[in-house]
Amino acid sequence: MKDKSKLKRDARIKKKTRIRKRLSGTSERPRLVVYRSNMHISAQIVNDDNHEVICSASSFAKDLRASLKDKSKTEYSLSVGKSIAEKAKAKGVKAVVFDRNGFIYHGRVKALADACRKNGLEF
Repeated sequence: MKDKSKLKRDARIKKKTRIRKRLSGTSERPRLVVYRSNMHISAQIVNDDNHEVICSASSFAKDLRASLKDKSKTEYSLSVGKSIAEKAKAKGVKAVVFDRNGFIYHGRVKALADACRKNGLEF
């Protein structure tokens, strides 16, 4: 019998595969992928046509780690969203396809998406 954490992970993987059947990032509109762990959150902007990562940001990256000391996980998400939006604008990306990666669109994932929208990304 599987324990509860394996069942939750398997359910997320199923959702992820269902979502990825329909989503694909192109050069005009790349895919914004979010990964959430218990402590951290990360985001990447991916061009699936060329199989390349355009830019990425995470709460455990050196450039953000010092500014996030003694903040909540939701505040981590807000700063990662702002960071990924700024990096995307610097690379010339204005619009993306949001891939929640099987995670429920609520809480930290929603905070990251809202911060991206507030800082200029369209999706």
